[in-house]
Amino acid sequence: MNYQRILLKLSGEALMGQQQYGIDAERLMQYASEIKAVAASGVQVAVVIGGGNIYRGVQAEAFGLDRVQGDYMGMLATVINSMALQSALEKLDVSTRLLSGLTIQRVCEPYIRRRAVRHLEKGRVVIFGAGIGSPYFTTDSAASLRAIEIEADVVLKGTRVDGIYTADPEKDPTATRYTEITFDEVLEKNLNVMDMTAFTLCKENNLPIIVFDMNTAGNLARLLDGEPMGTLVSMGDKQVKKARKPLLDPKATLLQPLVGNQPEQA
Repeated sequence: MNYQRILLKLSGEALMGQQQYGIDAERLMQYASEIKAVAASGVQVAVVIGGGNIYRGVQAEAFGLDRVQGDYMGMLATVINSMALQSALEKLDVSTRLLSGLTIQRVCEPYIRRRAVRHLEKGRVVIFGAGIGSPYFTTDSAASLRAIEIEADVVLKGTRVDGIYTADPEKDPTATRYTEITFDEVLEKNLNVMDMTAFTLCKENNLPIIVFDMNTAGNLARLLDGEPMGTLVSMGDKQVKKARKPLLDPKATLLQPLVGNQPEQA
């Protein structure tokens, strides 16, 4: 298993730890340590984190709020979690950048695809906050879209269970785990991996997904080292790994003067 660039999707609820809401400091630092170890090995890491530990947009209607307004509130919750993760990583001396789908100049850079890729190429951990900046889209959709845009090799969905099962393992003790499954089989069996928009984006762009247990220390590094873990969702025999192309072709001489006269992005 050889992944050079990954998109790690974390749920906001996982940050609660054993609490009823908010951010558990121990869980936050565990995640930061896991990400640091992977980034130190040379893997380029991008992260999308949910906001369910603070607020979920779908709760808006229950409170009598407009759904669009609620979704924007949920996006701000993801920014709070992203800032917390960024702070935890920087406490461990990991260089990070937080890019937001919403313009919040004092705490985040605006999301620009080329800037995000440049940060990754420089070895920085990139955190994508505020989803895609539009209502009616989940952070799963944001993770899929950003992974496609930055040409990640895989989406790693860290959860509290160790993969995809035939049924809910917390409710059905007879449920068995899939080690590998195709996109088509997930649809046929009506398995809950991601929301349909996110899942379809991955399927149509031939982007594999691995669902694994992120709450066990060391799992992320072991997964990237090639240890069998979690459930791989892919095209199966149709899976084709696309070679990553540079944003600008260094052989294109007409672009050289333009590139040379531009200041290097921070």
